[in-house]
Amino acid sequence: MSVIEIDLGEGYALSDDPARLQPAAIHAYLTRSYWSPGIGRALVEKAMAGSHCVGVYAGDEQVAFARVVTDHATFAHLADVYVLEGHQGHGLASAMLRYFDAHPDLQDMRRWTLNTRDAHSLYERHGWERITGIFMQRFDGEATARATQRLDGAA
Repeated sequence: MSVIEIDLGEGYALSDDPARLQPAAIHAYLTRSYWSPGIGRALVEKAMAGSHCVGVYAGDEQVAFARVVTDHATFAHLADVYVLEGHQGHGLASAMLRYFDAHPDLQDMRRWTLNTRDAHSLYERHGWERITGIFMQRFDGEATARATQRLDGAA
């Protein structure tokens, strides 16, 4: 997989380079988040290793993170999306969502899911819909046909 780096302006850069990820910083945020309070660093690192991760950086400091768990064919789950409080309001979460939306390895997914207690409006602006409570999804009923055509046509 080739590394994607995007200059977001205002001194921010988005990168999916695993070598740039800062597990200590990611753990520091997640352990105080409402969705994984007290999570251990080893568990965070194991989750990162099994996921497609992206970070946003202000210089050398990681200020945002998101990850996707996927089969790279039909299903993807967005998780652990955060932007440090001092860096919110700059469109960084939206930049990470656009990154995943455009990534070539994540095209033609039939269903995307996520859980959120407080960011429904952010995700709705990016085409997600509420299922119930904390659950949201993006469903594309045509994705299977497109992926089948693309993959069978390449064979």
